[in-house]
Amino acid sequence: MAFERLQAAYQTARDELLQERNAAGHWIGELSTSALSTATAVSAMSVVLQQTDNRDAYDQQQLQSLVDRGIQWLATHQNADGGYGDTTLSYSNVATTMLVVAALHLAQVTSDHSELLTRANAYIDAQGRVQALRARYGKDKTFAVPILTNCAIAGLADWRDVAPLPFEAACLPQSWYRFVRLPVVSYAIPALVGIGQARYFHRKPRNPLMRAIRAAAVKRSLRVLERMQPASGGYLEAVPLTSFVAMGLASTGRADHPVVRNGIRFIVDSTRPDGSWPIDTNLATWNTTLALNALATAGEDIAALTPSPLPWLLSCQHTERHPFTGADPGGFGWSDLSGAVPDADDTPGAILALKHWSRAPSCTSPDRESSTRAVQAAQTWLEDLQNGDGGWPTFCRGWTEQPFDRSGADLTAHALRAFVLYTEETPPSAPLAKQLAKALQYLASQQRADGSWVPLWFGNQDDPNEENAIYGTAKVLVAWQA
Repeated sequence: MAFERLQAAYQTARDELLQERNAAGHWIGELSTSALSTATAVSAMSVVLQQTDNRDAYDQQQLQSLVDRGIQWLATHQNADGGYGDTTLSYSNVATTMLVVAALHLAQVTSDHSELLTRANAYIDAQGRVQALRARYGKDKTFAVPILTNCAIAGLADWRDVAPLPFEAACLPQSWYRFVRLPVVSYAIPALVGIGQARYFHRKPRNPLMRAIRAAAVKRSLRVLERMQPASGGYLEAVPLTSFVAMGLASTGRADHPVVRNGIRFIVDSTRPDGSWPIDTNLATWNTTLALNALATAGEDIAALTPSPLPWLLSCQHTERHPFTGADPGGFGWSDLSGAVPDADDTPGAILALKHWSRAPSCTSPDRESSTRAVQAAQTWLEDLQNGDGGWPTFCRGWTEQPFDRSGADLTAHALRAFVLYTEETPPSAPLAKQLAKALQYLASQQRADGSWVPLWFGNQDDPNEENAIYGTAKVLVAWQA
């Protein structure tokens, strides 16, 4: 009876999973709606509305309508303690709450929401305002500086409290970025430029040499920003990052710049029916590889799925050098959208899915050949990304200054699983065998005294340090078992 119940439960879960596919046969999913994203989107559009009357560049009536709807959504999603969390299910935090307050000021609706603001400001005061924000992010300025810039643009912070960002560094060759100890993570170069320039124009350096250097770097770093912007207009397909860049440039009188126009287009396109915005557009590649790997591991013939998701998955592989990170071809990002960037979590997931596909009973010879070519390119890409400590970072090799750029136990474990499955049919070369041994040493060095591993990604808000040791440990154990 127990087995029959388990079998029935499996069948129900399997059927529901398959029903979630779209017409093309893959899984798109939906990310949670977000007060953080909604607040930054409202701020960006409000700044643009204040800074331009160019009716050829913007539909001002549309932007104002979206601002109004975003404000209404924020007004109905305040937490009981007066603060706001990153999502509707998240606990309040000082960063998101400060962004919401700034959005209401920039939208010029403070008199309509005085009670909301009183409660939100009481929460921010209780947390410690700017000091709490800096304590939350430490020396990593990726988030703290854009948030304070948003507040300064709204007139809620002094520009002296906003740390200058060396946007001139963006003018260097991409391969040099990791050597100059930037105060932001590798995937935040757009913020380095957009927010860095906002700080420069609103409060220029007193040092004449630095002022001259940054003045000379304005146009050139803007060209870097343009090259990095994807066709969708959204950096990393992320509303917050894109909004910060757009409001930063718009606040300095450049609301009509192509980067701002394209960023606002992305924000408009990303609006949800209820007037809110998600953190990112989707994680379609991640969702699809997770689903395929789960089905294959359970014994399902994934190559028999109709419509087949294989052509779509193969199309997600990057075949050219990526303009955002300078990554070589071969990797996979989290989505098929233009703003996605190849990374060391989605690439192993894709390798595993493609290997499972090629072993499925219904896999045809042409599909097996296509999968094998894609896997080989992805394996090469992943091999080249390994850090000197033996672990794998998310996007870029050798960036060790900020926590989210360092190697992660979860990423390393995922990469190992992909390599193990690959080497079951193709014995590893001597260099690869050395890399795998070094990766195992890295994982051993990261195990905590209580036996756990903490992942770089995916936290737990109920943990005192917002860490998710269960997820991290599970990822490593699965890899070790493989």
